[in-house]
Amino acid sequence: MGAGNHMGASQFLLLGLSDNPEVQLLFGVLLSTYLITVLKNLLIILAISSDSHLHTPMYFFLTNLSFVDISFISTTVPKTLVNIQAQGKDIYIGCLTQLYFLMIFAATDGFLLTLMVCEGFVAFCHPLYYMVIVNPHLCCLLVLICWFIIFWVALIHILLLRWLTFCIGTEIPHFFCELAQILKVACFDTLIKNIFLFVATALLCVFPLTGIIFS
Repeated sequence: MGAGNHMGASQFLLLGLSDNPEVQLLFGVLLSTYLITVLKNLLIILAISSDSHLHTPMYFFLTNLSFVDISFISTTVPKTLVNIQAQGKDIYIGCLTQLYFLMIFAATDGFLLTLMVCEGFVAFCHPLYYMVIVNPHLCCLLVLICWFIIFWVALIHILLLRWLTFCIGTEIPHFFCELAQILKVACFDTLIKNIFLFVATALLCVFPLTGIIFS
């Protein structure tokens, strides 16, 4: 395979698993899981929206979490179902787009869980000051800050991926656009990208985990 520059990276291929005899079983499991998850979260959002008694900070975070769960699984599963059946498919741009939204929704999910745990901590330990501390404006602000931070972190990831160089005709033996797999097939040194990946992952995991454990 000849080396190409980063614009030529659009030539790498996602092989899929269409030769695997267990593909149809995997396809059915993923499809069923997707439909059940989407239906469950849609019912949660509908129930909270239709009942004014549930318009509280806890259910506000739960509504956002359900929306993120739907978005996360809709970003991964439908595309994965297509890729399972596909072979030799050029997926560079589509893969970067999927990775971008996947990182956003996965990280936001963790931050929202942290906010929900902290909200429960305030309600349990400071019930008299609960409505003062956890007010609607603060809830909206916290959610917006989470989205803002994660959007930029994910964007930096994607921009660093765009700078990587791949060999023309590079093949990825997978049916899913996974960041680790893409880094493995890069033709040249990925040290800077790996350093940023580890640092960003550590920060995005440490802060939510610390908040959850503390609460």
